Amino acid sequence: MSGLKRFFTDNIEDTSLYGEEFLHAVNVLRIKTGENIIILDNSDYEYTAEVICIEKKSLDFKIINKEFCPLENKNKIKLICGYLKGDKTEFVVQKAVELGVSEIVVFESKFSSAYLSENKVERLNKVSREAAKQCGRSKYPVVTYKKEFKEALNTGLNYKNKLFACEFTESSDIDLSTVRGDTAVVVGSEGGFSNEEFETARTLGYLGITLGKRILRADTASITMCSILAFLNGDLNK
Repeated sequence: MSGLKRFFTDNIEDTSLYGEEFLHAVNVLRIKTGENIIILDNSDYEYTAEVICIEKKSLDFKIINKEFCPLENKNKIKLICGYLKGDKTEFVVQKAVELGVSEIVVFESKFSSAYLSENKVERLNKVSREAAKQCGRSKYPVVTYKKEFKEALNTGLNYKNKLFACEFTESSDIDLSTVRGDTAVVVGSEGGFSNEEFETARTLGYLGITLGKRILRADTASITMCSILAFLNGDLNK
């Protein structure tokens, strides 16, 4: 069933697709009445459904099977990242979803050189949904925006591990290879962090980490951290 086209719905009880998912199904993928598709409701399950009717603005389906989707990571990874210029944040979101990240928070910080709007947040969530469908996940991480840097940090306080990737710290507060379990990781914007922001994070329980001798771009650092954490928790093994 993995070859079936996948679509998200806000309510699995409402057996119809509307809006962008409807238009994508009918106008782009040319889904026809009688075909089977996969319906996703951002839960641990995926639903095989038969298309029973296509109207002008909706596609009606009938659920014929429900299965658990085993593709979510065993441990949660929360990526808290600075908003980047151009389409770099979209790239980070796409790759983070493919690596199994469960939550994404985008923030502005003191040295941010790019700024978010509501439309951009909506676009990032669309990228997240599309990436989840492409890689076979039943869930997509909702992307949220926090204008206040400390507010972004607060979203990770309940995680077992709280890591802060900082380009100017001389050594890591923890051996990264020992990290296991649910983890929130903070990666900066293109302008990096201020000393005050680093100290704020430390007072909230975040441990500073370095990613080696070279300074990585923010998008590279985000994807690197997600990859490392997925590997350490065994989530890159079949």
